[in-house]
Amino acid sequence: MLIKAAPKTLRWQRSKYSPLARQIDIFAAAGKFMFFLWWDGLLQNNSPHTRRIRAHWLVNTLLNLGPTFIKIGQSLSTRADLLPLEYVKELEQLQDRVPQFSSEEAIALVESELGKDIYALYRDFDPLPIAAASLGQVHKARLHTGEDVIVKVQRPGLESLFNLDVKAVRQVMRFCDRYLPGTRKYGLESIYHEFFKILYQEIDYVQEGKNSDRFSHNFREYPQVIVPKVYWQYTTKKVLTLEYAPGIKVDDRISLEAIGVDIVKLNQLGICCYLKQLLIDGFFQADPHPGNLAVTEDGSLIFYDFGMMAEVKSLAKDQMVKTFFAVLRKDTDEVLNTLITMGLVEPMPDMMPVRRLIAFLLDKFIDKPIDFQAFNEIKNELYIMFEQQPFRLPAEMMFIVKSVTTLDGIARTLDPNYNFIASAQPFVKSLAVSKGRGNAIGELARQARSFITYKLRQPSKSQVFIKRLEQRIEEGELQIRVRNIESERALKRINLALKTLIFACLAGFAVLSGAVLLVGGYQTGAIVAFAVSGFGGLFLLRSLLHLLVREKLDRMVEK
Repeated sequence: MLIKAAPKTLRWQRSKYSPLARQIDIFAAAGKFMFFLWWDGLLQNNSPHTRRIRAHWLVNTLLNLGPTFIKIGQSLSTRADLLPLEYVKELEQLQDRVPQFSSEEAIALVESELGKDIYALYRDFDPLPIAAASLGQVHKARLHTGEDVIVKVQRPGLESLFNLDVKAVRQVMRFCDRYLPGTRKYGLESIYHEFFKILYQEIDYVQEGKNSDRFSHNFREYPQVIVPKVYWQYTTKKVLTLEYAPGIKVDDRISLEAIGVDIVKLNQLGICCYLKQLLIDGFFQADPHPGNLAVTEDGSLIFYDFGMMAEVKSLAKDQMVKTFFAVLRKDTDEVLNTLITMGLVEPMPDMMPVRRLIAFLLDKFIDKPIDFQAFNEIKNELYIMFEQQPFRLPAEMMFIVKSVTTLDGIARTLDPNYNFIASAQPFVKSLAVSKGRGNAIGELARQARSFITYKLRQPSKSQVFIKRLEQRIEEGELQIRVRNIESERALKRINLALKTLIFACLAGFAVLSGAVLLVGGYQTGAIVAFAVSGFGGLFLLRSLLHLLVREKLDRMVEK
């Protein structure tokens, strides 16, 4: 499919773009979007039409901000379970709306990098790109030896734009750290460094080619996983020549079903591929959005982009192995312990709400589709999660979590009845019969055999019910605990109401004082008093909004 040229030059495509202008653009975009959300919430205007307008504006803004922010939008486009449908549909268009650059620029860059005329390098070279992405575009070509290839050409000026983004986003981090102290617990600084480290690796096509060869070697015994061959004699840091391997976009369910692809087996293949990458190889594709995955007519999976790859440290891999099999066993305590060890959960004085939430998720959603109405059963725990926010995202885990959640979103798009345990079964079976070559695979094989033994000795439903009842009694989940939570909510509402009353008194007193001073001819004093009343009014409005939000949350929990 040909990409239509953008009607105008986007801001990030300008040849002269100062760091100050970049910072202003980023701050202005973030501030405007936050204002839109606040205003819609204030007016309770959250209709599908309004969300569609906001989503359309967000996509255009991300396009204007350029490759770094387009990458973020592409990741969000797969999370239909987290974002409203209107946002998902608009963000999906990001991959098709990234503007191409001229064929003259592309050919000039290829000739400059490879040192020869374009037709001395390739027998045929299509000047029109078959796809345009945030970091470059792809042209179809044919070698003089007859092989069909694609030539990936980096977008001109990309590295200089990244240099601007590093500085601009750094300023955003400093602003958050200084004026939004609540963000410090999320470790934004380390996430920032990790994100840009991988982005800079992604614009080095020689490194991408090496990643592709390593990935291909890891899956050499898996015929259903296809990795396009790298032609190294036609590859440099800014030009990458690969084998032409066409396929159907992985999230195009209608087209896949039309050619007879088994969706359930495709999900199994995708999940098992990523479990192998994470738990065995320790080397995984960190950006598995639908544009980087395709499917052949026989149901094989094609991996396209190896620029954004990451490695799993041995400690994290060991903990993920334990977490994976603890999830399969529905072992709440083991899952919680490994999440704490990996830094994804911060220990709290009372871990009972987190433990109950994990137990609920394991019981309800591991082997069945997600039903959001079921969350009403743990509304008290969700309320405490909202208050205490114990979950974290360490920098070293950021791309692991991103990859897993993105792949999970694709799987649920393909199959509403997607079942993680069923999809992972081939992987577990292959481990159970493994001879255990190497320490890592040996440990995985032992864990797999232990899990199969557990399944064979699994207690009956009545035994599970009695054990769960005993556990709930031991954990003190009695009526008095619920009443204590309700009392805490009431006290917090009273505290907010008192603050609101104080701000109202302050604003009213300042207005009266200003009026008296104005009548008495003290204009300067009156201006000061009115200014104080204005600030008091702002704090009053803020306090009222907090009180309204608190009351709404409490009503939702009490229903």
